[in-house]
Amino acid sequence: MSKQSEPETGAATAETILDCPRCLKLSALCICDSVTPIGSRISLLILQHPQEQDRALGTARLTALHFKDAVLKIGLSWPSLSKALGRPVPDPSRWAVLYLGSAKVADLDTDRDIVAINRKGEMEDSQSAILKGIEGIVLLDGTWSQAKALWWRNAWMLKCQRVILRPSRPSRYGKLRREPRADGLSTIEAAAMLIGGLEKRPDIAERLYSSFERMLAKYREAQSVMPELAPKARPKRDYRRRKRA
Repeated sequence: MSKQSEPETGAATAETILDCPRCLKLSALCICDSVTPIGSRISLLILQHPQEQDRALGTARLTALHFKDAVLKIGLSWPSLSKALGRPVPDPSRWAVLYLGSAKVADLDTDRDIVAINRKGEMEDSQSAILKGIEGIVLLDGTWSQAKALWWRNAWMLKCQRVILRPSRPSRYGKLRREPRADGLSTIEAAAMLIGGLEKRPDIAERLYSSFERMLAKYREAQSVMPELAPKARPKRDYRRRKRA
């Protein structure tokens, strides 16, 4: 935890503001005062890649704080769903993983926003029965490549049901963080859509979306005194062939 001190210039900086011990965000970005854990039928497991270091804009821990039955684990691999969750799971097939493959709801013949798919990326039969029987959700937190690394390192996910989403709008991140696909969402948006949709509880989605928007508003406000918070552009790779000497 960083120590609070008076900067020489009189302007606040990220290093001089205490972190919140609950959400681990800078106090200027913390919204814990408005977060009350929600009781839900569906459990939540968030697996975060250890190299996901964006504490300013990241939403994994904030998402977990919103639910009474949520677990956040940081690492690369676990031997089973039970080990990752920390308790026995009698039937992993009743847990769903938000799948990161090429399948998109827009390419399927359905008007559903949450779709269960098989290993070939095709729609499962009996969508209503499958989705109604889901007891838990697994979300992978990190960049697109980090999340895919988590997928490939945890073979037990093949025992879980795969689901994909069709968001009604792009991620609320906007220009702050660009998603690699139009249907890409933050962890908190994905949890809102999945748990709120599967439980048919719009109040869950509304509370998570509201928290996310408040966090983003505080982030934009803090940038005026902490310019170092501004998202750093990733260097573009040069694919041009180098001329031989």
